[in-house]
Amino acid sequence: MTECNGEQLEFHGLGRRAVVARFDGGAISTDGGALLLREVEARTGLLAAVAEQFTDHRDPELIEHTVGELVSQRILGLALGYADLNDHDRLRVDPLLAVAAGKDDPTGRDRRREQDRGKALAGSSTLNRLELTPADADSAARYKKIVADQAGLDRVLVEHFIQSHDTPPETLWLDLDATDDPLHGHQEGRFFHGYYGNYCYLPLYITCGEHVLCARLRRSNIDAAAGSVEALTRIVVQLRAAWPQVRLIIRADSGFCRDDIMAWCEAEGVDFVLGLAKNDRLKELSLHWRIEAQQAFLDTGEANRVFGEFQYRTRDSWSRARRVVVKAEHLAKGANPRYVVTSLSAEEADARPLYEDLYCARGDMENRIKEQQLELFADRTSTQTMRANQLRLTLSTVAYTLLVALRRLGLQNTELERATPGTIRMRLLKVGAQVRVSVRRVVVALSDAFPAQDVFIQAMRNLAAMPARAGPA
Repeated sequence: MTECNGEQLEFHGLGRRAVVARFDGGAISTDGGALLLREVEARTGLLAAVAEQFTDHRDPELIEHTVGELVSQRILGLALGYADLNDHDRLRVDPLLAVAAGKDDPTGRDRRREQDRGKALAGSSTLNRLELTPADADSAARYKKIVADQAGLDRVLVEHFIQSHDTPPETLWLDLDATDDPLHGHQEGRFFHGYYGNYCYLPLYITCGEHVLCARLRRSNIDAAAGSVEALTRIVVQLRAAWPQVRLIIRADSGFCRDDIMAWCEAEGVDFVLGLAKNDRLKELSLHWRIEAQQAFLDTGEANRVFGEFQYRTRDSWSRARRVVVKAEHLAKGANPRYVVTSLSAEEADARPLYEDLYCARGDMENRIKEQQLELFADRTSTQTMRANQLRLTLSTVAYTLLVALRRLGLQNTELERATPGTIRMRLLKVGAQVRVSVRRVVVALSDAFPAQDVFIQAMRNLAAMPARAGPA
């Protein structure tokens, strides 16, 4: 039976009526939307693919929670808003989460130990083995024997992106960015970053539209672009293996304007549009357009933009000259020039649309980072080792990917078809549900006061109309 707090809570009365409450409602979940996530998994196989990247050295005779169940429980918990492993010490009694995670005994009635009966799911001490197992662990290890293959997990993210397309795309824009992940302890690899003004990691993100293809945790005492060529090489090889004819263009701010990245792109047939930090020589080369913008501002009193382009090469750091586009802008507070270096020709993209339509669109990827950090707990990197924190970042990315798949597959033509993952969770997944488990059925009674009933029903219809890639866990 569920362990409940027997204390009665007395609230402000309603007229002559007393208002009292207890935590004794029984098999009631606050996460009825977990059923939708289970349907998404049935049609994508995402969680199953993630689970395959773990090697389990535990004794099969002693296992009550398979790797697939542990992975599903942890990622579903993140998607449903439970950031910490400690949350699962209570969640382990939730029969609906157990159903979503694929437990054959969602009530926990048949657990081996009497103290575990009524708790179908794993607690925090079992779940943390996913994150804390070292890379060299084997069957001789005492407790932590579930080894993650980080390279395999990286491949899963790209493979899911490929599977999300019904037809090969003609062009893909890969956006790169770095951000700070503040640290508040003495984690491995912590350094003080002067720009961000705190101790932090400096994760690298690579996205394509709504998809996150790479989330790589890094120390912060490095260049923002460090490791970009290696990450791009892995992703591009995987994409071209699936779509040999696809055109790839990378896009990033000036922190990624490095000769090794541009030279790699030129050697691999990948185009680039990169911000270029201004300097005195660039200002001199763009003087004509900057004066024109200034004069237009003086004549009209309104902000004005003038665009131009020229060939540019640094004295030492660049291996060749490249096309640079200037946005010469003059505002009330003064000149505001911006520069972009690109491999695209003037015939493919004139200066103005190159900057305004192509380069500036990179700002949307910052929303992906915000969604992961603010809504999927990508910054909850509080374990001691970088390996464990990298795995936490990856699990957060998978939870984000699962919610994006729900939006893409289930929420088209609904009011939530453009909602952020956090809004989807709050509006659609957080619904009260009473669960009754019998020998033949699991019956879920969802709250009839739930405001988003129509969206929930439409999402289920949309998902049901799609063929399943794999059976539910």
